[in-house]
Amino acid sequence: MPDSPDPLDSLVEKRSIDVVPDAERHGTAFSQFTLWLGANLQITAVVTGALAVVFGAGAFWAIIALLIGNLLGGAVMALHSAQGPRLGLPQMISSRAQFGVRGAIVPLLLVIVMYVGFFASGSVLAGQAVGELTRLGDTTGIILFALVTAVAAAVGYRLIHTLGRIAGVICALAFVYLGIRLLDRTDLAILLHDRTFDFPLFLLAVSLSASWQLAFGPYVADYSRYLPRTTSARATFSWTLAGTVLGSQWSMTFGALAAAAAGHAFVGHEVSYIVGLGGGAALITSLLYFVIALGKLTINVLNTYGGFMSMVTSVSGFRGRATLSPRGRAAYIAGIMVAGTAVALLGKDSFLSSFKDFLLFLLTFFTPWSAINLVDYYAIAKERYDIPALSDPDGRYGAWRWKALSTYALGVLAQLPFLSTAFYTGPFVAPLGGADISWLVGLTVPAAVYWLLAHNDTAHVPTHMILTPQPPEDRPYATEPG
Repeated sequence: MPDSPDPLDSLVEKRSIDVVPDAERHGTAFSQFTLWLGANLQITAVVTGALAVVFGAGAFWAIIALLIGNLLGGAVMALHSAQGPRLGLPQMISSRAQFGVRGAIVPLLLVIVMYVGFFASGSVLAGQAVGELTRLGDTTGIILFALVTAVAAAVGYRLIHTLGRIAGVICALAFVYLGIRLLDRTDLAILLHDRTFDFPLFLLAVSLSASWQLAFGPYVADYSRYLPRTTSARATFSWTLAGTVLGSQWSMTFGALAAAAAGHAFVGHEVSYIVGLGGGAALITSLLYFVIALGKLTINVLNTYGGFMSMVTSVSGFRGRATLSPRGRAAYIAGIMVAGTAVALLGKDSFLSSFKDFLLFLLTFFTPWSAINLVDYYAIAKERYDIPALSDPDGRYGAWRWKALSTYALGVLAQLPFLSTAFYTGPFVAPLGGADISWLVGLTVPAAVYWLLAHNDTAHVPTHMILTPQPPEDRPYATEPG
């Protein structure tokens, strides 16, 4: 008798960093709207919006600045999303076309660290909600939340999109209710009365929301790569942009208004303040704790799944394997869960505020990557990649591509004078009134430099998209990858 099928084979996503075949493609571009709406209707986005007011901006100008930042950062993020259907690959593996099959590990290592950190910070806030909901306390709540996150990430792509659709509906209804309750407590006209314009504070608020969106860049195509290859790039871009901007702006606007109403009492007590808006009824309180946990679950699953993809991409650049068994997949995800949970438990009382500054510092290393990736894909390669060569260090992309690596290093260094964190502040921050515009520098400088260095170096660019391995005589490998 044939062996009975392993239940995991029918439940868990089979693909990892290998290209998704056309026969397995499914869905429509609208799925990107529901996913990113649900991912952004959550408490950390609320806190980000509140910070713009806590730092000194009036709610009126803070909300406008947050919208500008969400649109600018969201456009960059959505351009990455549009690569998914065309390539059928996770986001970071496409970096090999710019950095080389092994050189791509440079940004990848930092991506992994950041997503472990985001897992930890999200687990702390969600763990508080789970702990209150179950009456088991914060520590147990963090552990339970981390376990559920890991299981959902291990199941994979379909469950992640389903979770996004569910969270989008439930969290949207909850935010409508919370908005009504907030405005019952205070007059909207009073909250928006202060129209004093302070350009540095305005710029700071723009940077907060733009940085929020840019953090999605290293994994956004992971969630569009199963769309049919015929899916319009414009549709993928537009639905991704609409979902991420609507969700984040909704959350951040609520946060800005809540901070304007509550002042400093909101920050540091976000969970209790939001639950307190419910009015104190036991059922409403429990539902709001559930909504907070659900919103964080959606984004933490994305962080875990993206971290898993980045780890596999890093290892495969040296080992050459692009496929994983379900158990191998579970082992990678368990590693992320254990590391993230350990950080969350260590930092749940005092360390996490400093750690969040460290995570924001890591964003410095993402914007140059984003600029190089987008310039190469859209302006130099013109959406033509040799997919099999992305796994071959002896192929057309080589092991290390020094033009991209040196541009990346320059892009990181160029941001330092404009960077503002708790442990480092650049010399140009004070003249800008404390605003951190490093993300603008990190996008524009590497984009311009990489274009100047690489736009005439197209020997490695195929004449058309190559999806399957070519015969040896048809492989125009670059002898000195640049």
